[in-house]
Amino acid sequence: MNVSSPIGIFDSGVGGLSILREIRRAFASEDLLYVADSAFVPYGDKSPQFVEARSLAITKFLVDQKAKAIVVACNTATGAAIATLRAGFSMPIVGIEPAVKPAVGKTASGVVAVLATSGTLSSDKFANLLARFGGDAEILIQPCPGLVEQVETGNLHGEKARALTAKYVLPLLERGADTIILGCTHYSFLALLIREIAGPGVSIVDPNAAIAHELRRRLEDNDLLSPVPRSGTERFWTSGAPDDVKPVISQLWNADVEVRRLPKRYCRPDIPFESPR
Repeated sequence: MNVSSPIGIFDSGVGGLSILREIRRAFASEDLLYVADSAFVPYGDKSPQFVEARSLAITKFLVDQKAKAIVVACNTATGAAIATLRAGFSMPIVGIEPAVKPAVGKTASGVVAVLATSGTLSSDKFANLLARFGGDAEILIQPCPGLVEQVETGNLHGEKARALTAKYVLPLLERGADTIILGCTHYSFLALLIREIAGPGVSIVDPNAAIAHELRRRLEDNDLLSPVPRSGTERFWTSGAPDDVKPVISQLWNADVEVRRLPKRYCRPDIPFESPR
């Protein structure tokens, strides 16, 4: 690792592009690597052991690409694998979790809703988060099967996406929620739709910008920030079919991009794990 090495980011699919966007805004000079594990999306309905195995395989790939830091741009993968990744790899590793603490600080009604995958909501990490920061607020948890798939197809505004989002959001409003946490990076791409459905009196809490701040802190602490004033690059890989994934990444990234296929040896969930320490 050195200051000129790239930063690696991964997610189960294209949802982590919402974090990649925040990282690009905050780090204009850094080279960025992004892996969409599209062959196995969504992670939310997979076992923690499976998600951990995929996270290890992709992190090993990013390490082999000389990444100086890893961002786990997926709530489910953070819950299932972040401790294992930090124990096995020596570079800074930043995860993401539902922003319960700031949401509880915002609510006026005392009712906070969390939209997330089943995997995130059932994790020990999420239970600990509620115990630490839930306070006296009523926390409504809402798994959202199908929303990740809408984003994966690039359908952010269609009737199916609207109907599915309304199905999950409206009952929360009826129970008094005035603050909604986006507990999946895919849902950031549905934030405008969620705002339309929820109305102006409801706060939407998205933790993505905070991840870029934490990444900066960790890079500074390890003297890994790139000092060179230049335009950084982005490279994209997927474990799925690049021809299928490329149009959606290009749509969400708002630029035509090249998407490479992840090498086969990193696409097996049981890939042997060798620590680089």
